[in-house]
Amino acid sequence: MNTSALDVLAIAAHRDDVEQTCGGTLLKMAERGQRTGILDLTQGEMGTRGTAEERALEAQGAARILRVSWRQALDIPDGRVENTWENRLKVARVIRKTRPRVVILPYWKGRHPDHYTASKLGYEACFLAGLAKLDLERALSNQHSAFSQVASAVASVVAGEDQKSRVGRAPSPADSLGTDFGKGTTSSRAVKDSQKDLALAAEGLAPHRPYKIIYATLYCDIRPTFVVDITDQFETRFESLMAYKSQFSDQEAGQDIFPARAEIRARIEAMARFYGMLAGVTYAEPFLQKEVGLVEDVTAIPVKSI
Repeated sequence: MNTSALDVLAIAAHRDDVEQTCGGTLLKMAERGQRTGILDLTQGEMGTRGTAEERALEAQGAARILRVSWRQALDIPDGRVENTWENRLKVARVIRKTRPRVVILPYWKGRHPDHYTASKLGYEACFLAGLAKLDLERALSNQHSAFSQVASAVASVVAGEDQKSRVGRAPSPADSLGTDFGKGTTSSRAVKDSQKDLALAAEGLAPHRPYKIIYATLYCDIRPTFVVDITDQFETRFESLMAYKSQFSDQEAGQDIFPARAEIRARIEAMARFYGMLAGVTYAEPFLQKEVGLVEDVTAIPVKSI
């Protein structure tokens, strides 16, 4: 899967979240020639069923079924998705690399903490990705360097070494800004900045901010702003979800949490029919946008009122 600019990028906490909430929409966009992508924030290692390795293979299979152009999973701990500076940087890096026009996020309320945290984390990462003066590579490097310094200090203390000379002093500006701090004239810094901008552009890491952010609301009791007709995509979307055999096959593990396989389709179809009914189609997926919609021609607004 190549990393050319995406038209639509869906971000979610776990592998199979996207397939459940907006898989039909991604497939529909792909069928229209759009480049789509999925970013899973975690590896799924804390799931009641299956292993991270199994879910990785299943995710690739589901991506092929949905005709996704790009998919990646970050290393944020499953069950502990937190809206930290480092995690925002990680997601912002993906935003700059894939350069999506539209980002789909989970709705910001829900039962699972990973889901609603992913919503806020994703939004703030989209904002950070557009900051021209934010050097993501340096910021991430500083995060890792700081962690290494702390780990080294702790290890030294355990070994009985005196840390006063290394840890006791207050950090200087040069410590946090790197070895280039204060070097060179203003003109040389300008040249370096220009060269850095060219390098970032070549690497696909130049600042980028999505034009539109929408929220998948399927599992939230809220009236959507709009729905996407997935009548023609429903069966394939269901097939992509069933690619996660470790999650949705009948088995003893988690049987008090997961519905039986025979019940899954009935539930998914009922939800898709409900949202389709709201717009006069058979199956649909619901979304919410924070912005007020703009209409040019009131005679061309879809969905009948009466």
